[in-house]
Amino acid sequence: MAKPIQMIKKVELSEEEKKKQSLESLLFEVAENKDSLLDTLYLLQELHNSGILEAINSLVKTKEEVAKIAVGQMTREPVTNIINNAMAAGGVLTELDPEMTKKLMGSVKKGLEKAEQGLQSNSKVGILDLMKALKDPDLNRVIGFGLNLLKGVGEGLKE
Repeated sequence: MAKPIQMIKKVELSEEEKKKQSLESLLFEVAENKDSLLDTLYLLQELHNSGILEAINSLVKTKEEVAKIAVGQMTREPVTNIINNAMAAGGVLTELDPEMTKKLMGSVKKGLEKAEQGLQSNSKVGILDLMKALKDPDLNRVIGFGLNLLKGVGEGLKE
């Protein structure tokens, strides 16, 4: 029968052996990832040749100053106004019916096309033309839409 183990010897690697194992592991990984490493080296060389790598290195070295400038620019009144306006517009857009918005945008597109045709024809519009236009159902519809839109905007401005 075998003797029971009385003492466990822990194998301690010397610094030289640790470095050798580390180097072997690194060489194995390099061999396994040869293509991606070559691509990375090519990319770095291109960034170096174009001067972008130097700019990035300078940016990293002066990161605190760059951060101060960026924060300073972001807190300027025009930028905060843009952010506030975008948030307000986003809030309004969430309340609109998407189908109505789609229909309105399609109508605006068609209206712009008609307006372009009118500019190309270079015809003049007289008072009688305006009176006749009121009888056109399409124009009557848009005039009614516009008047109601203006009424709603006016009501909104009271609040």
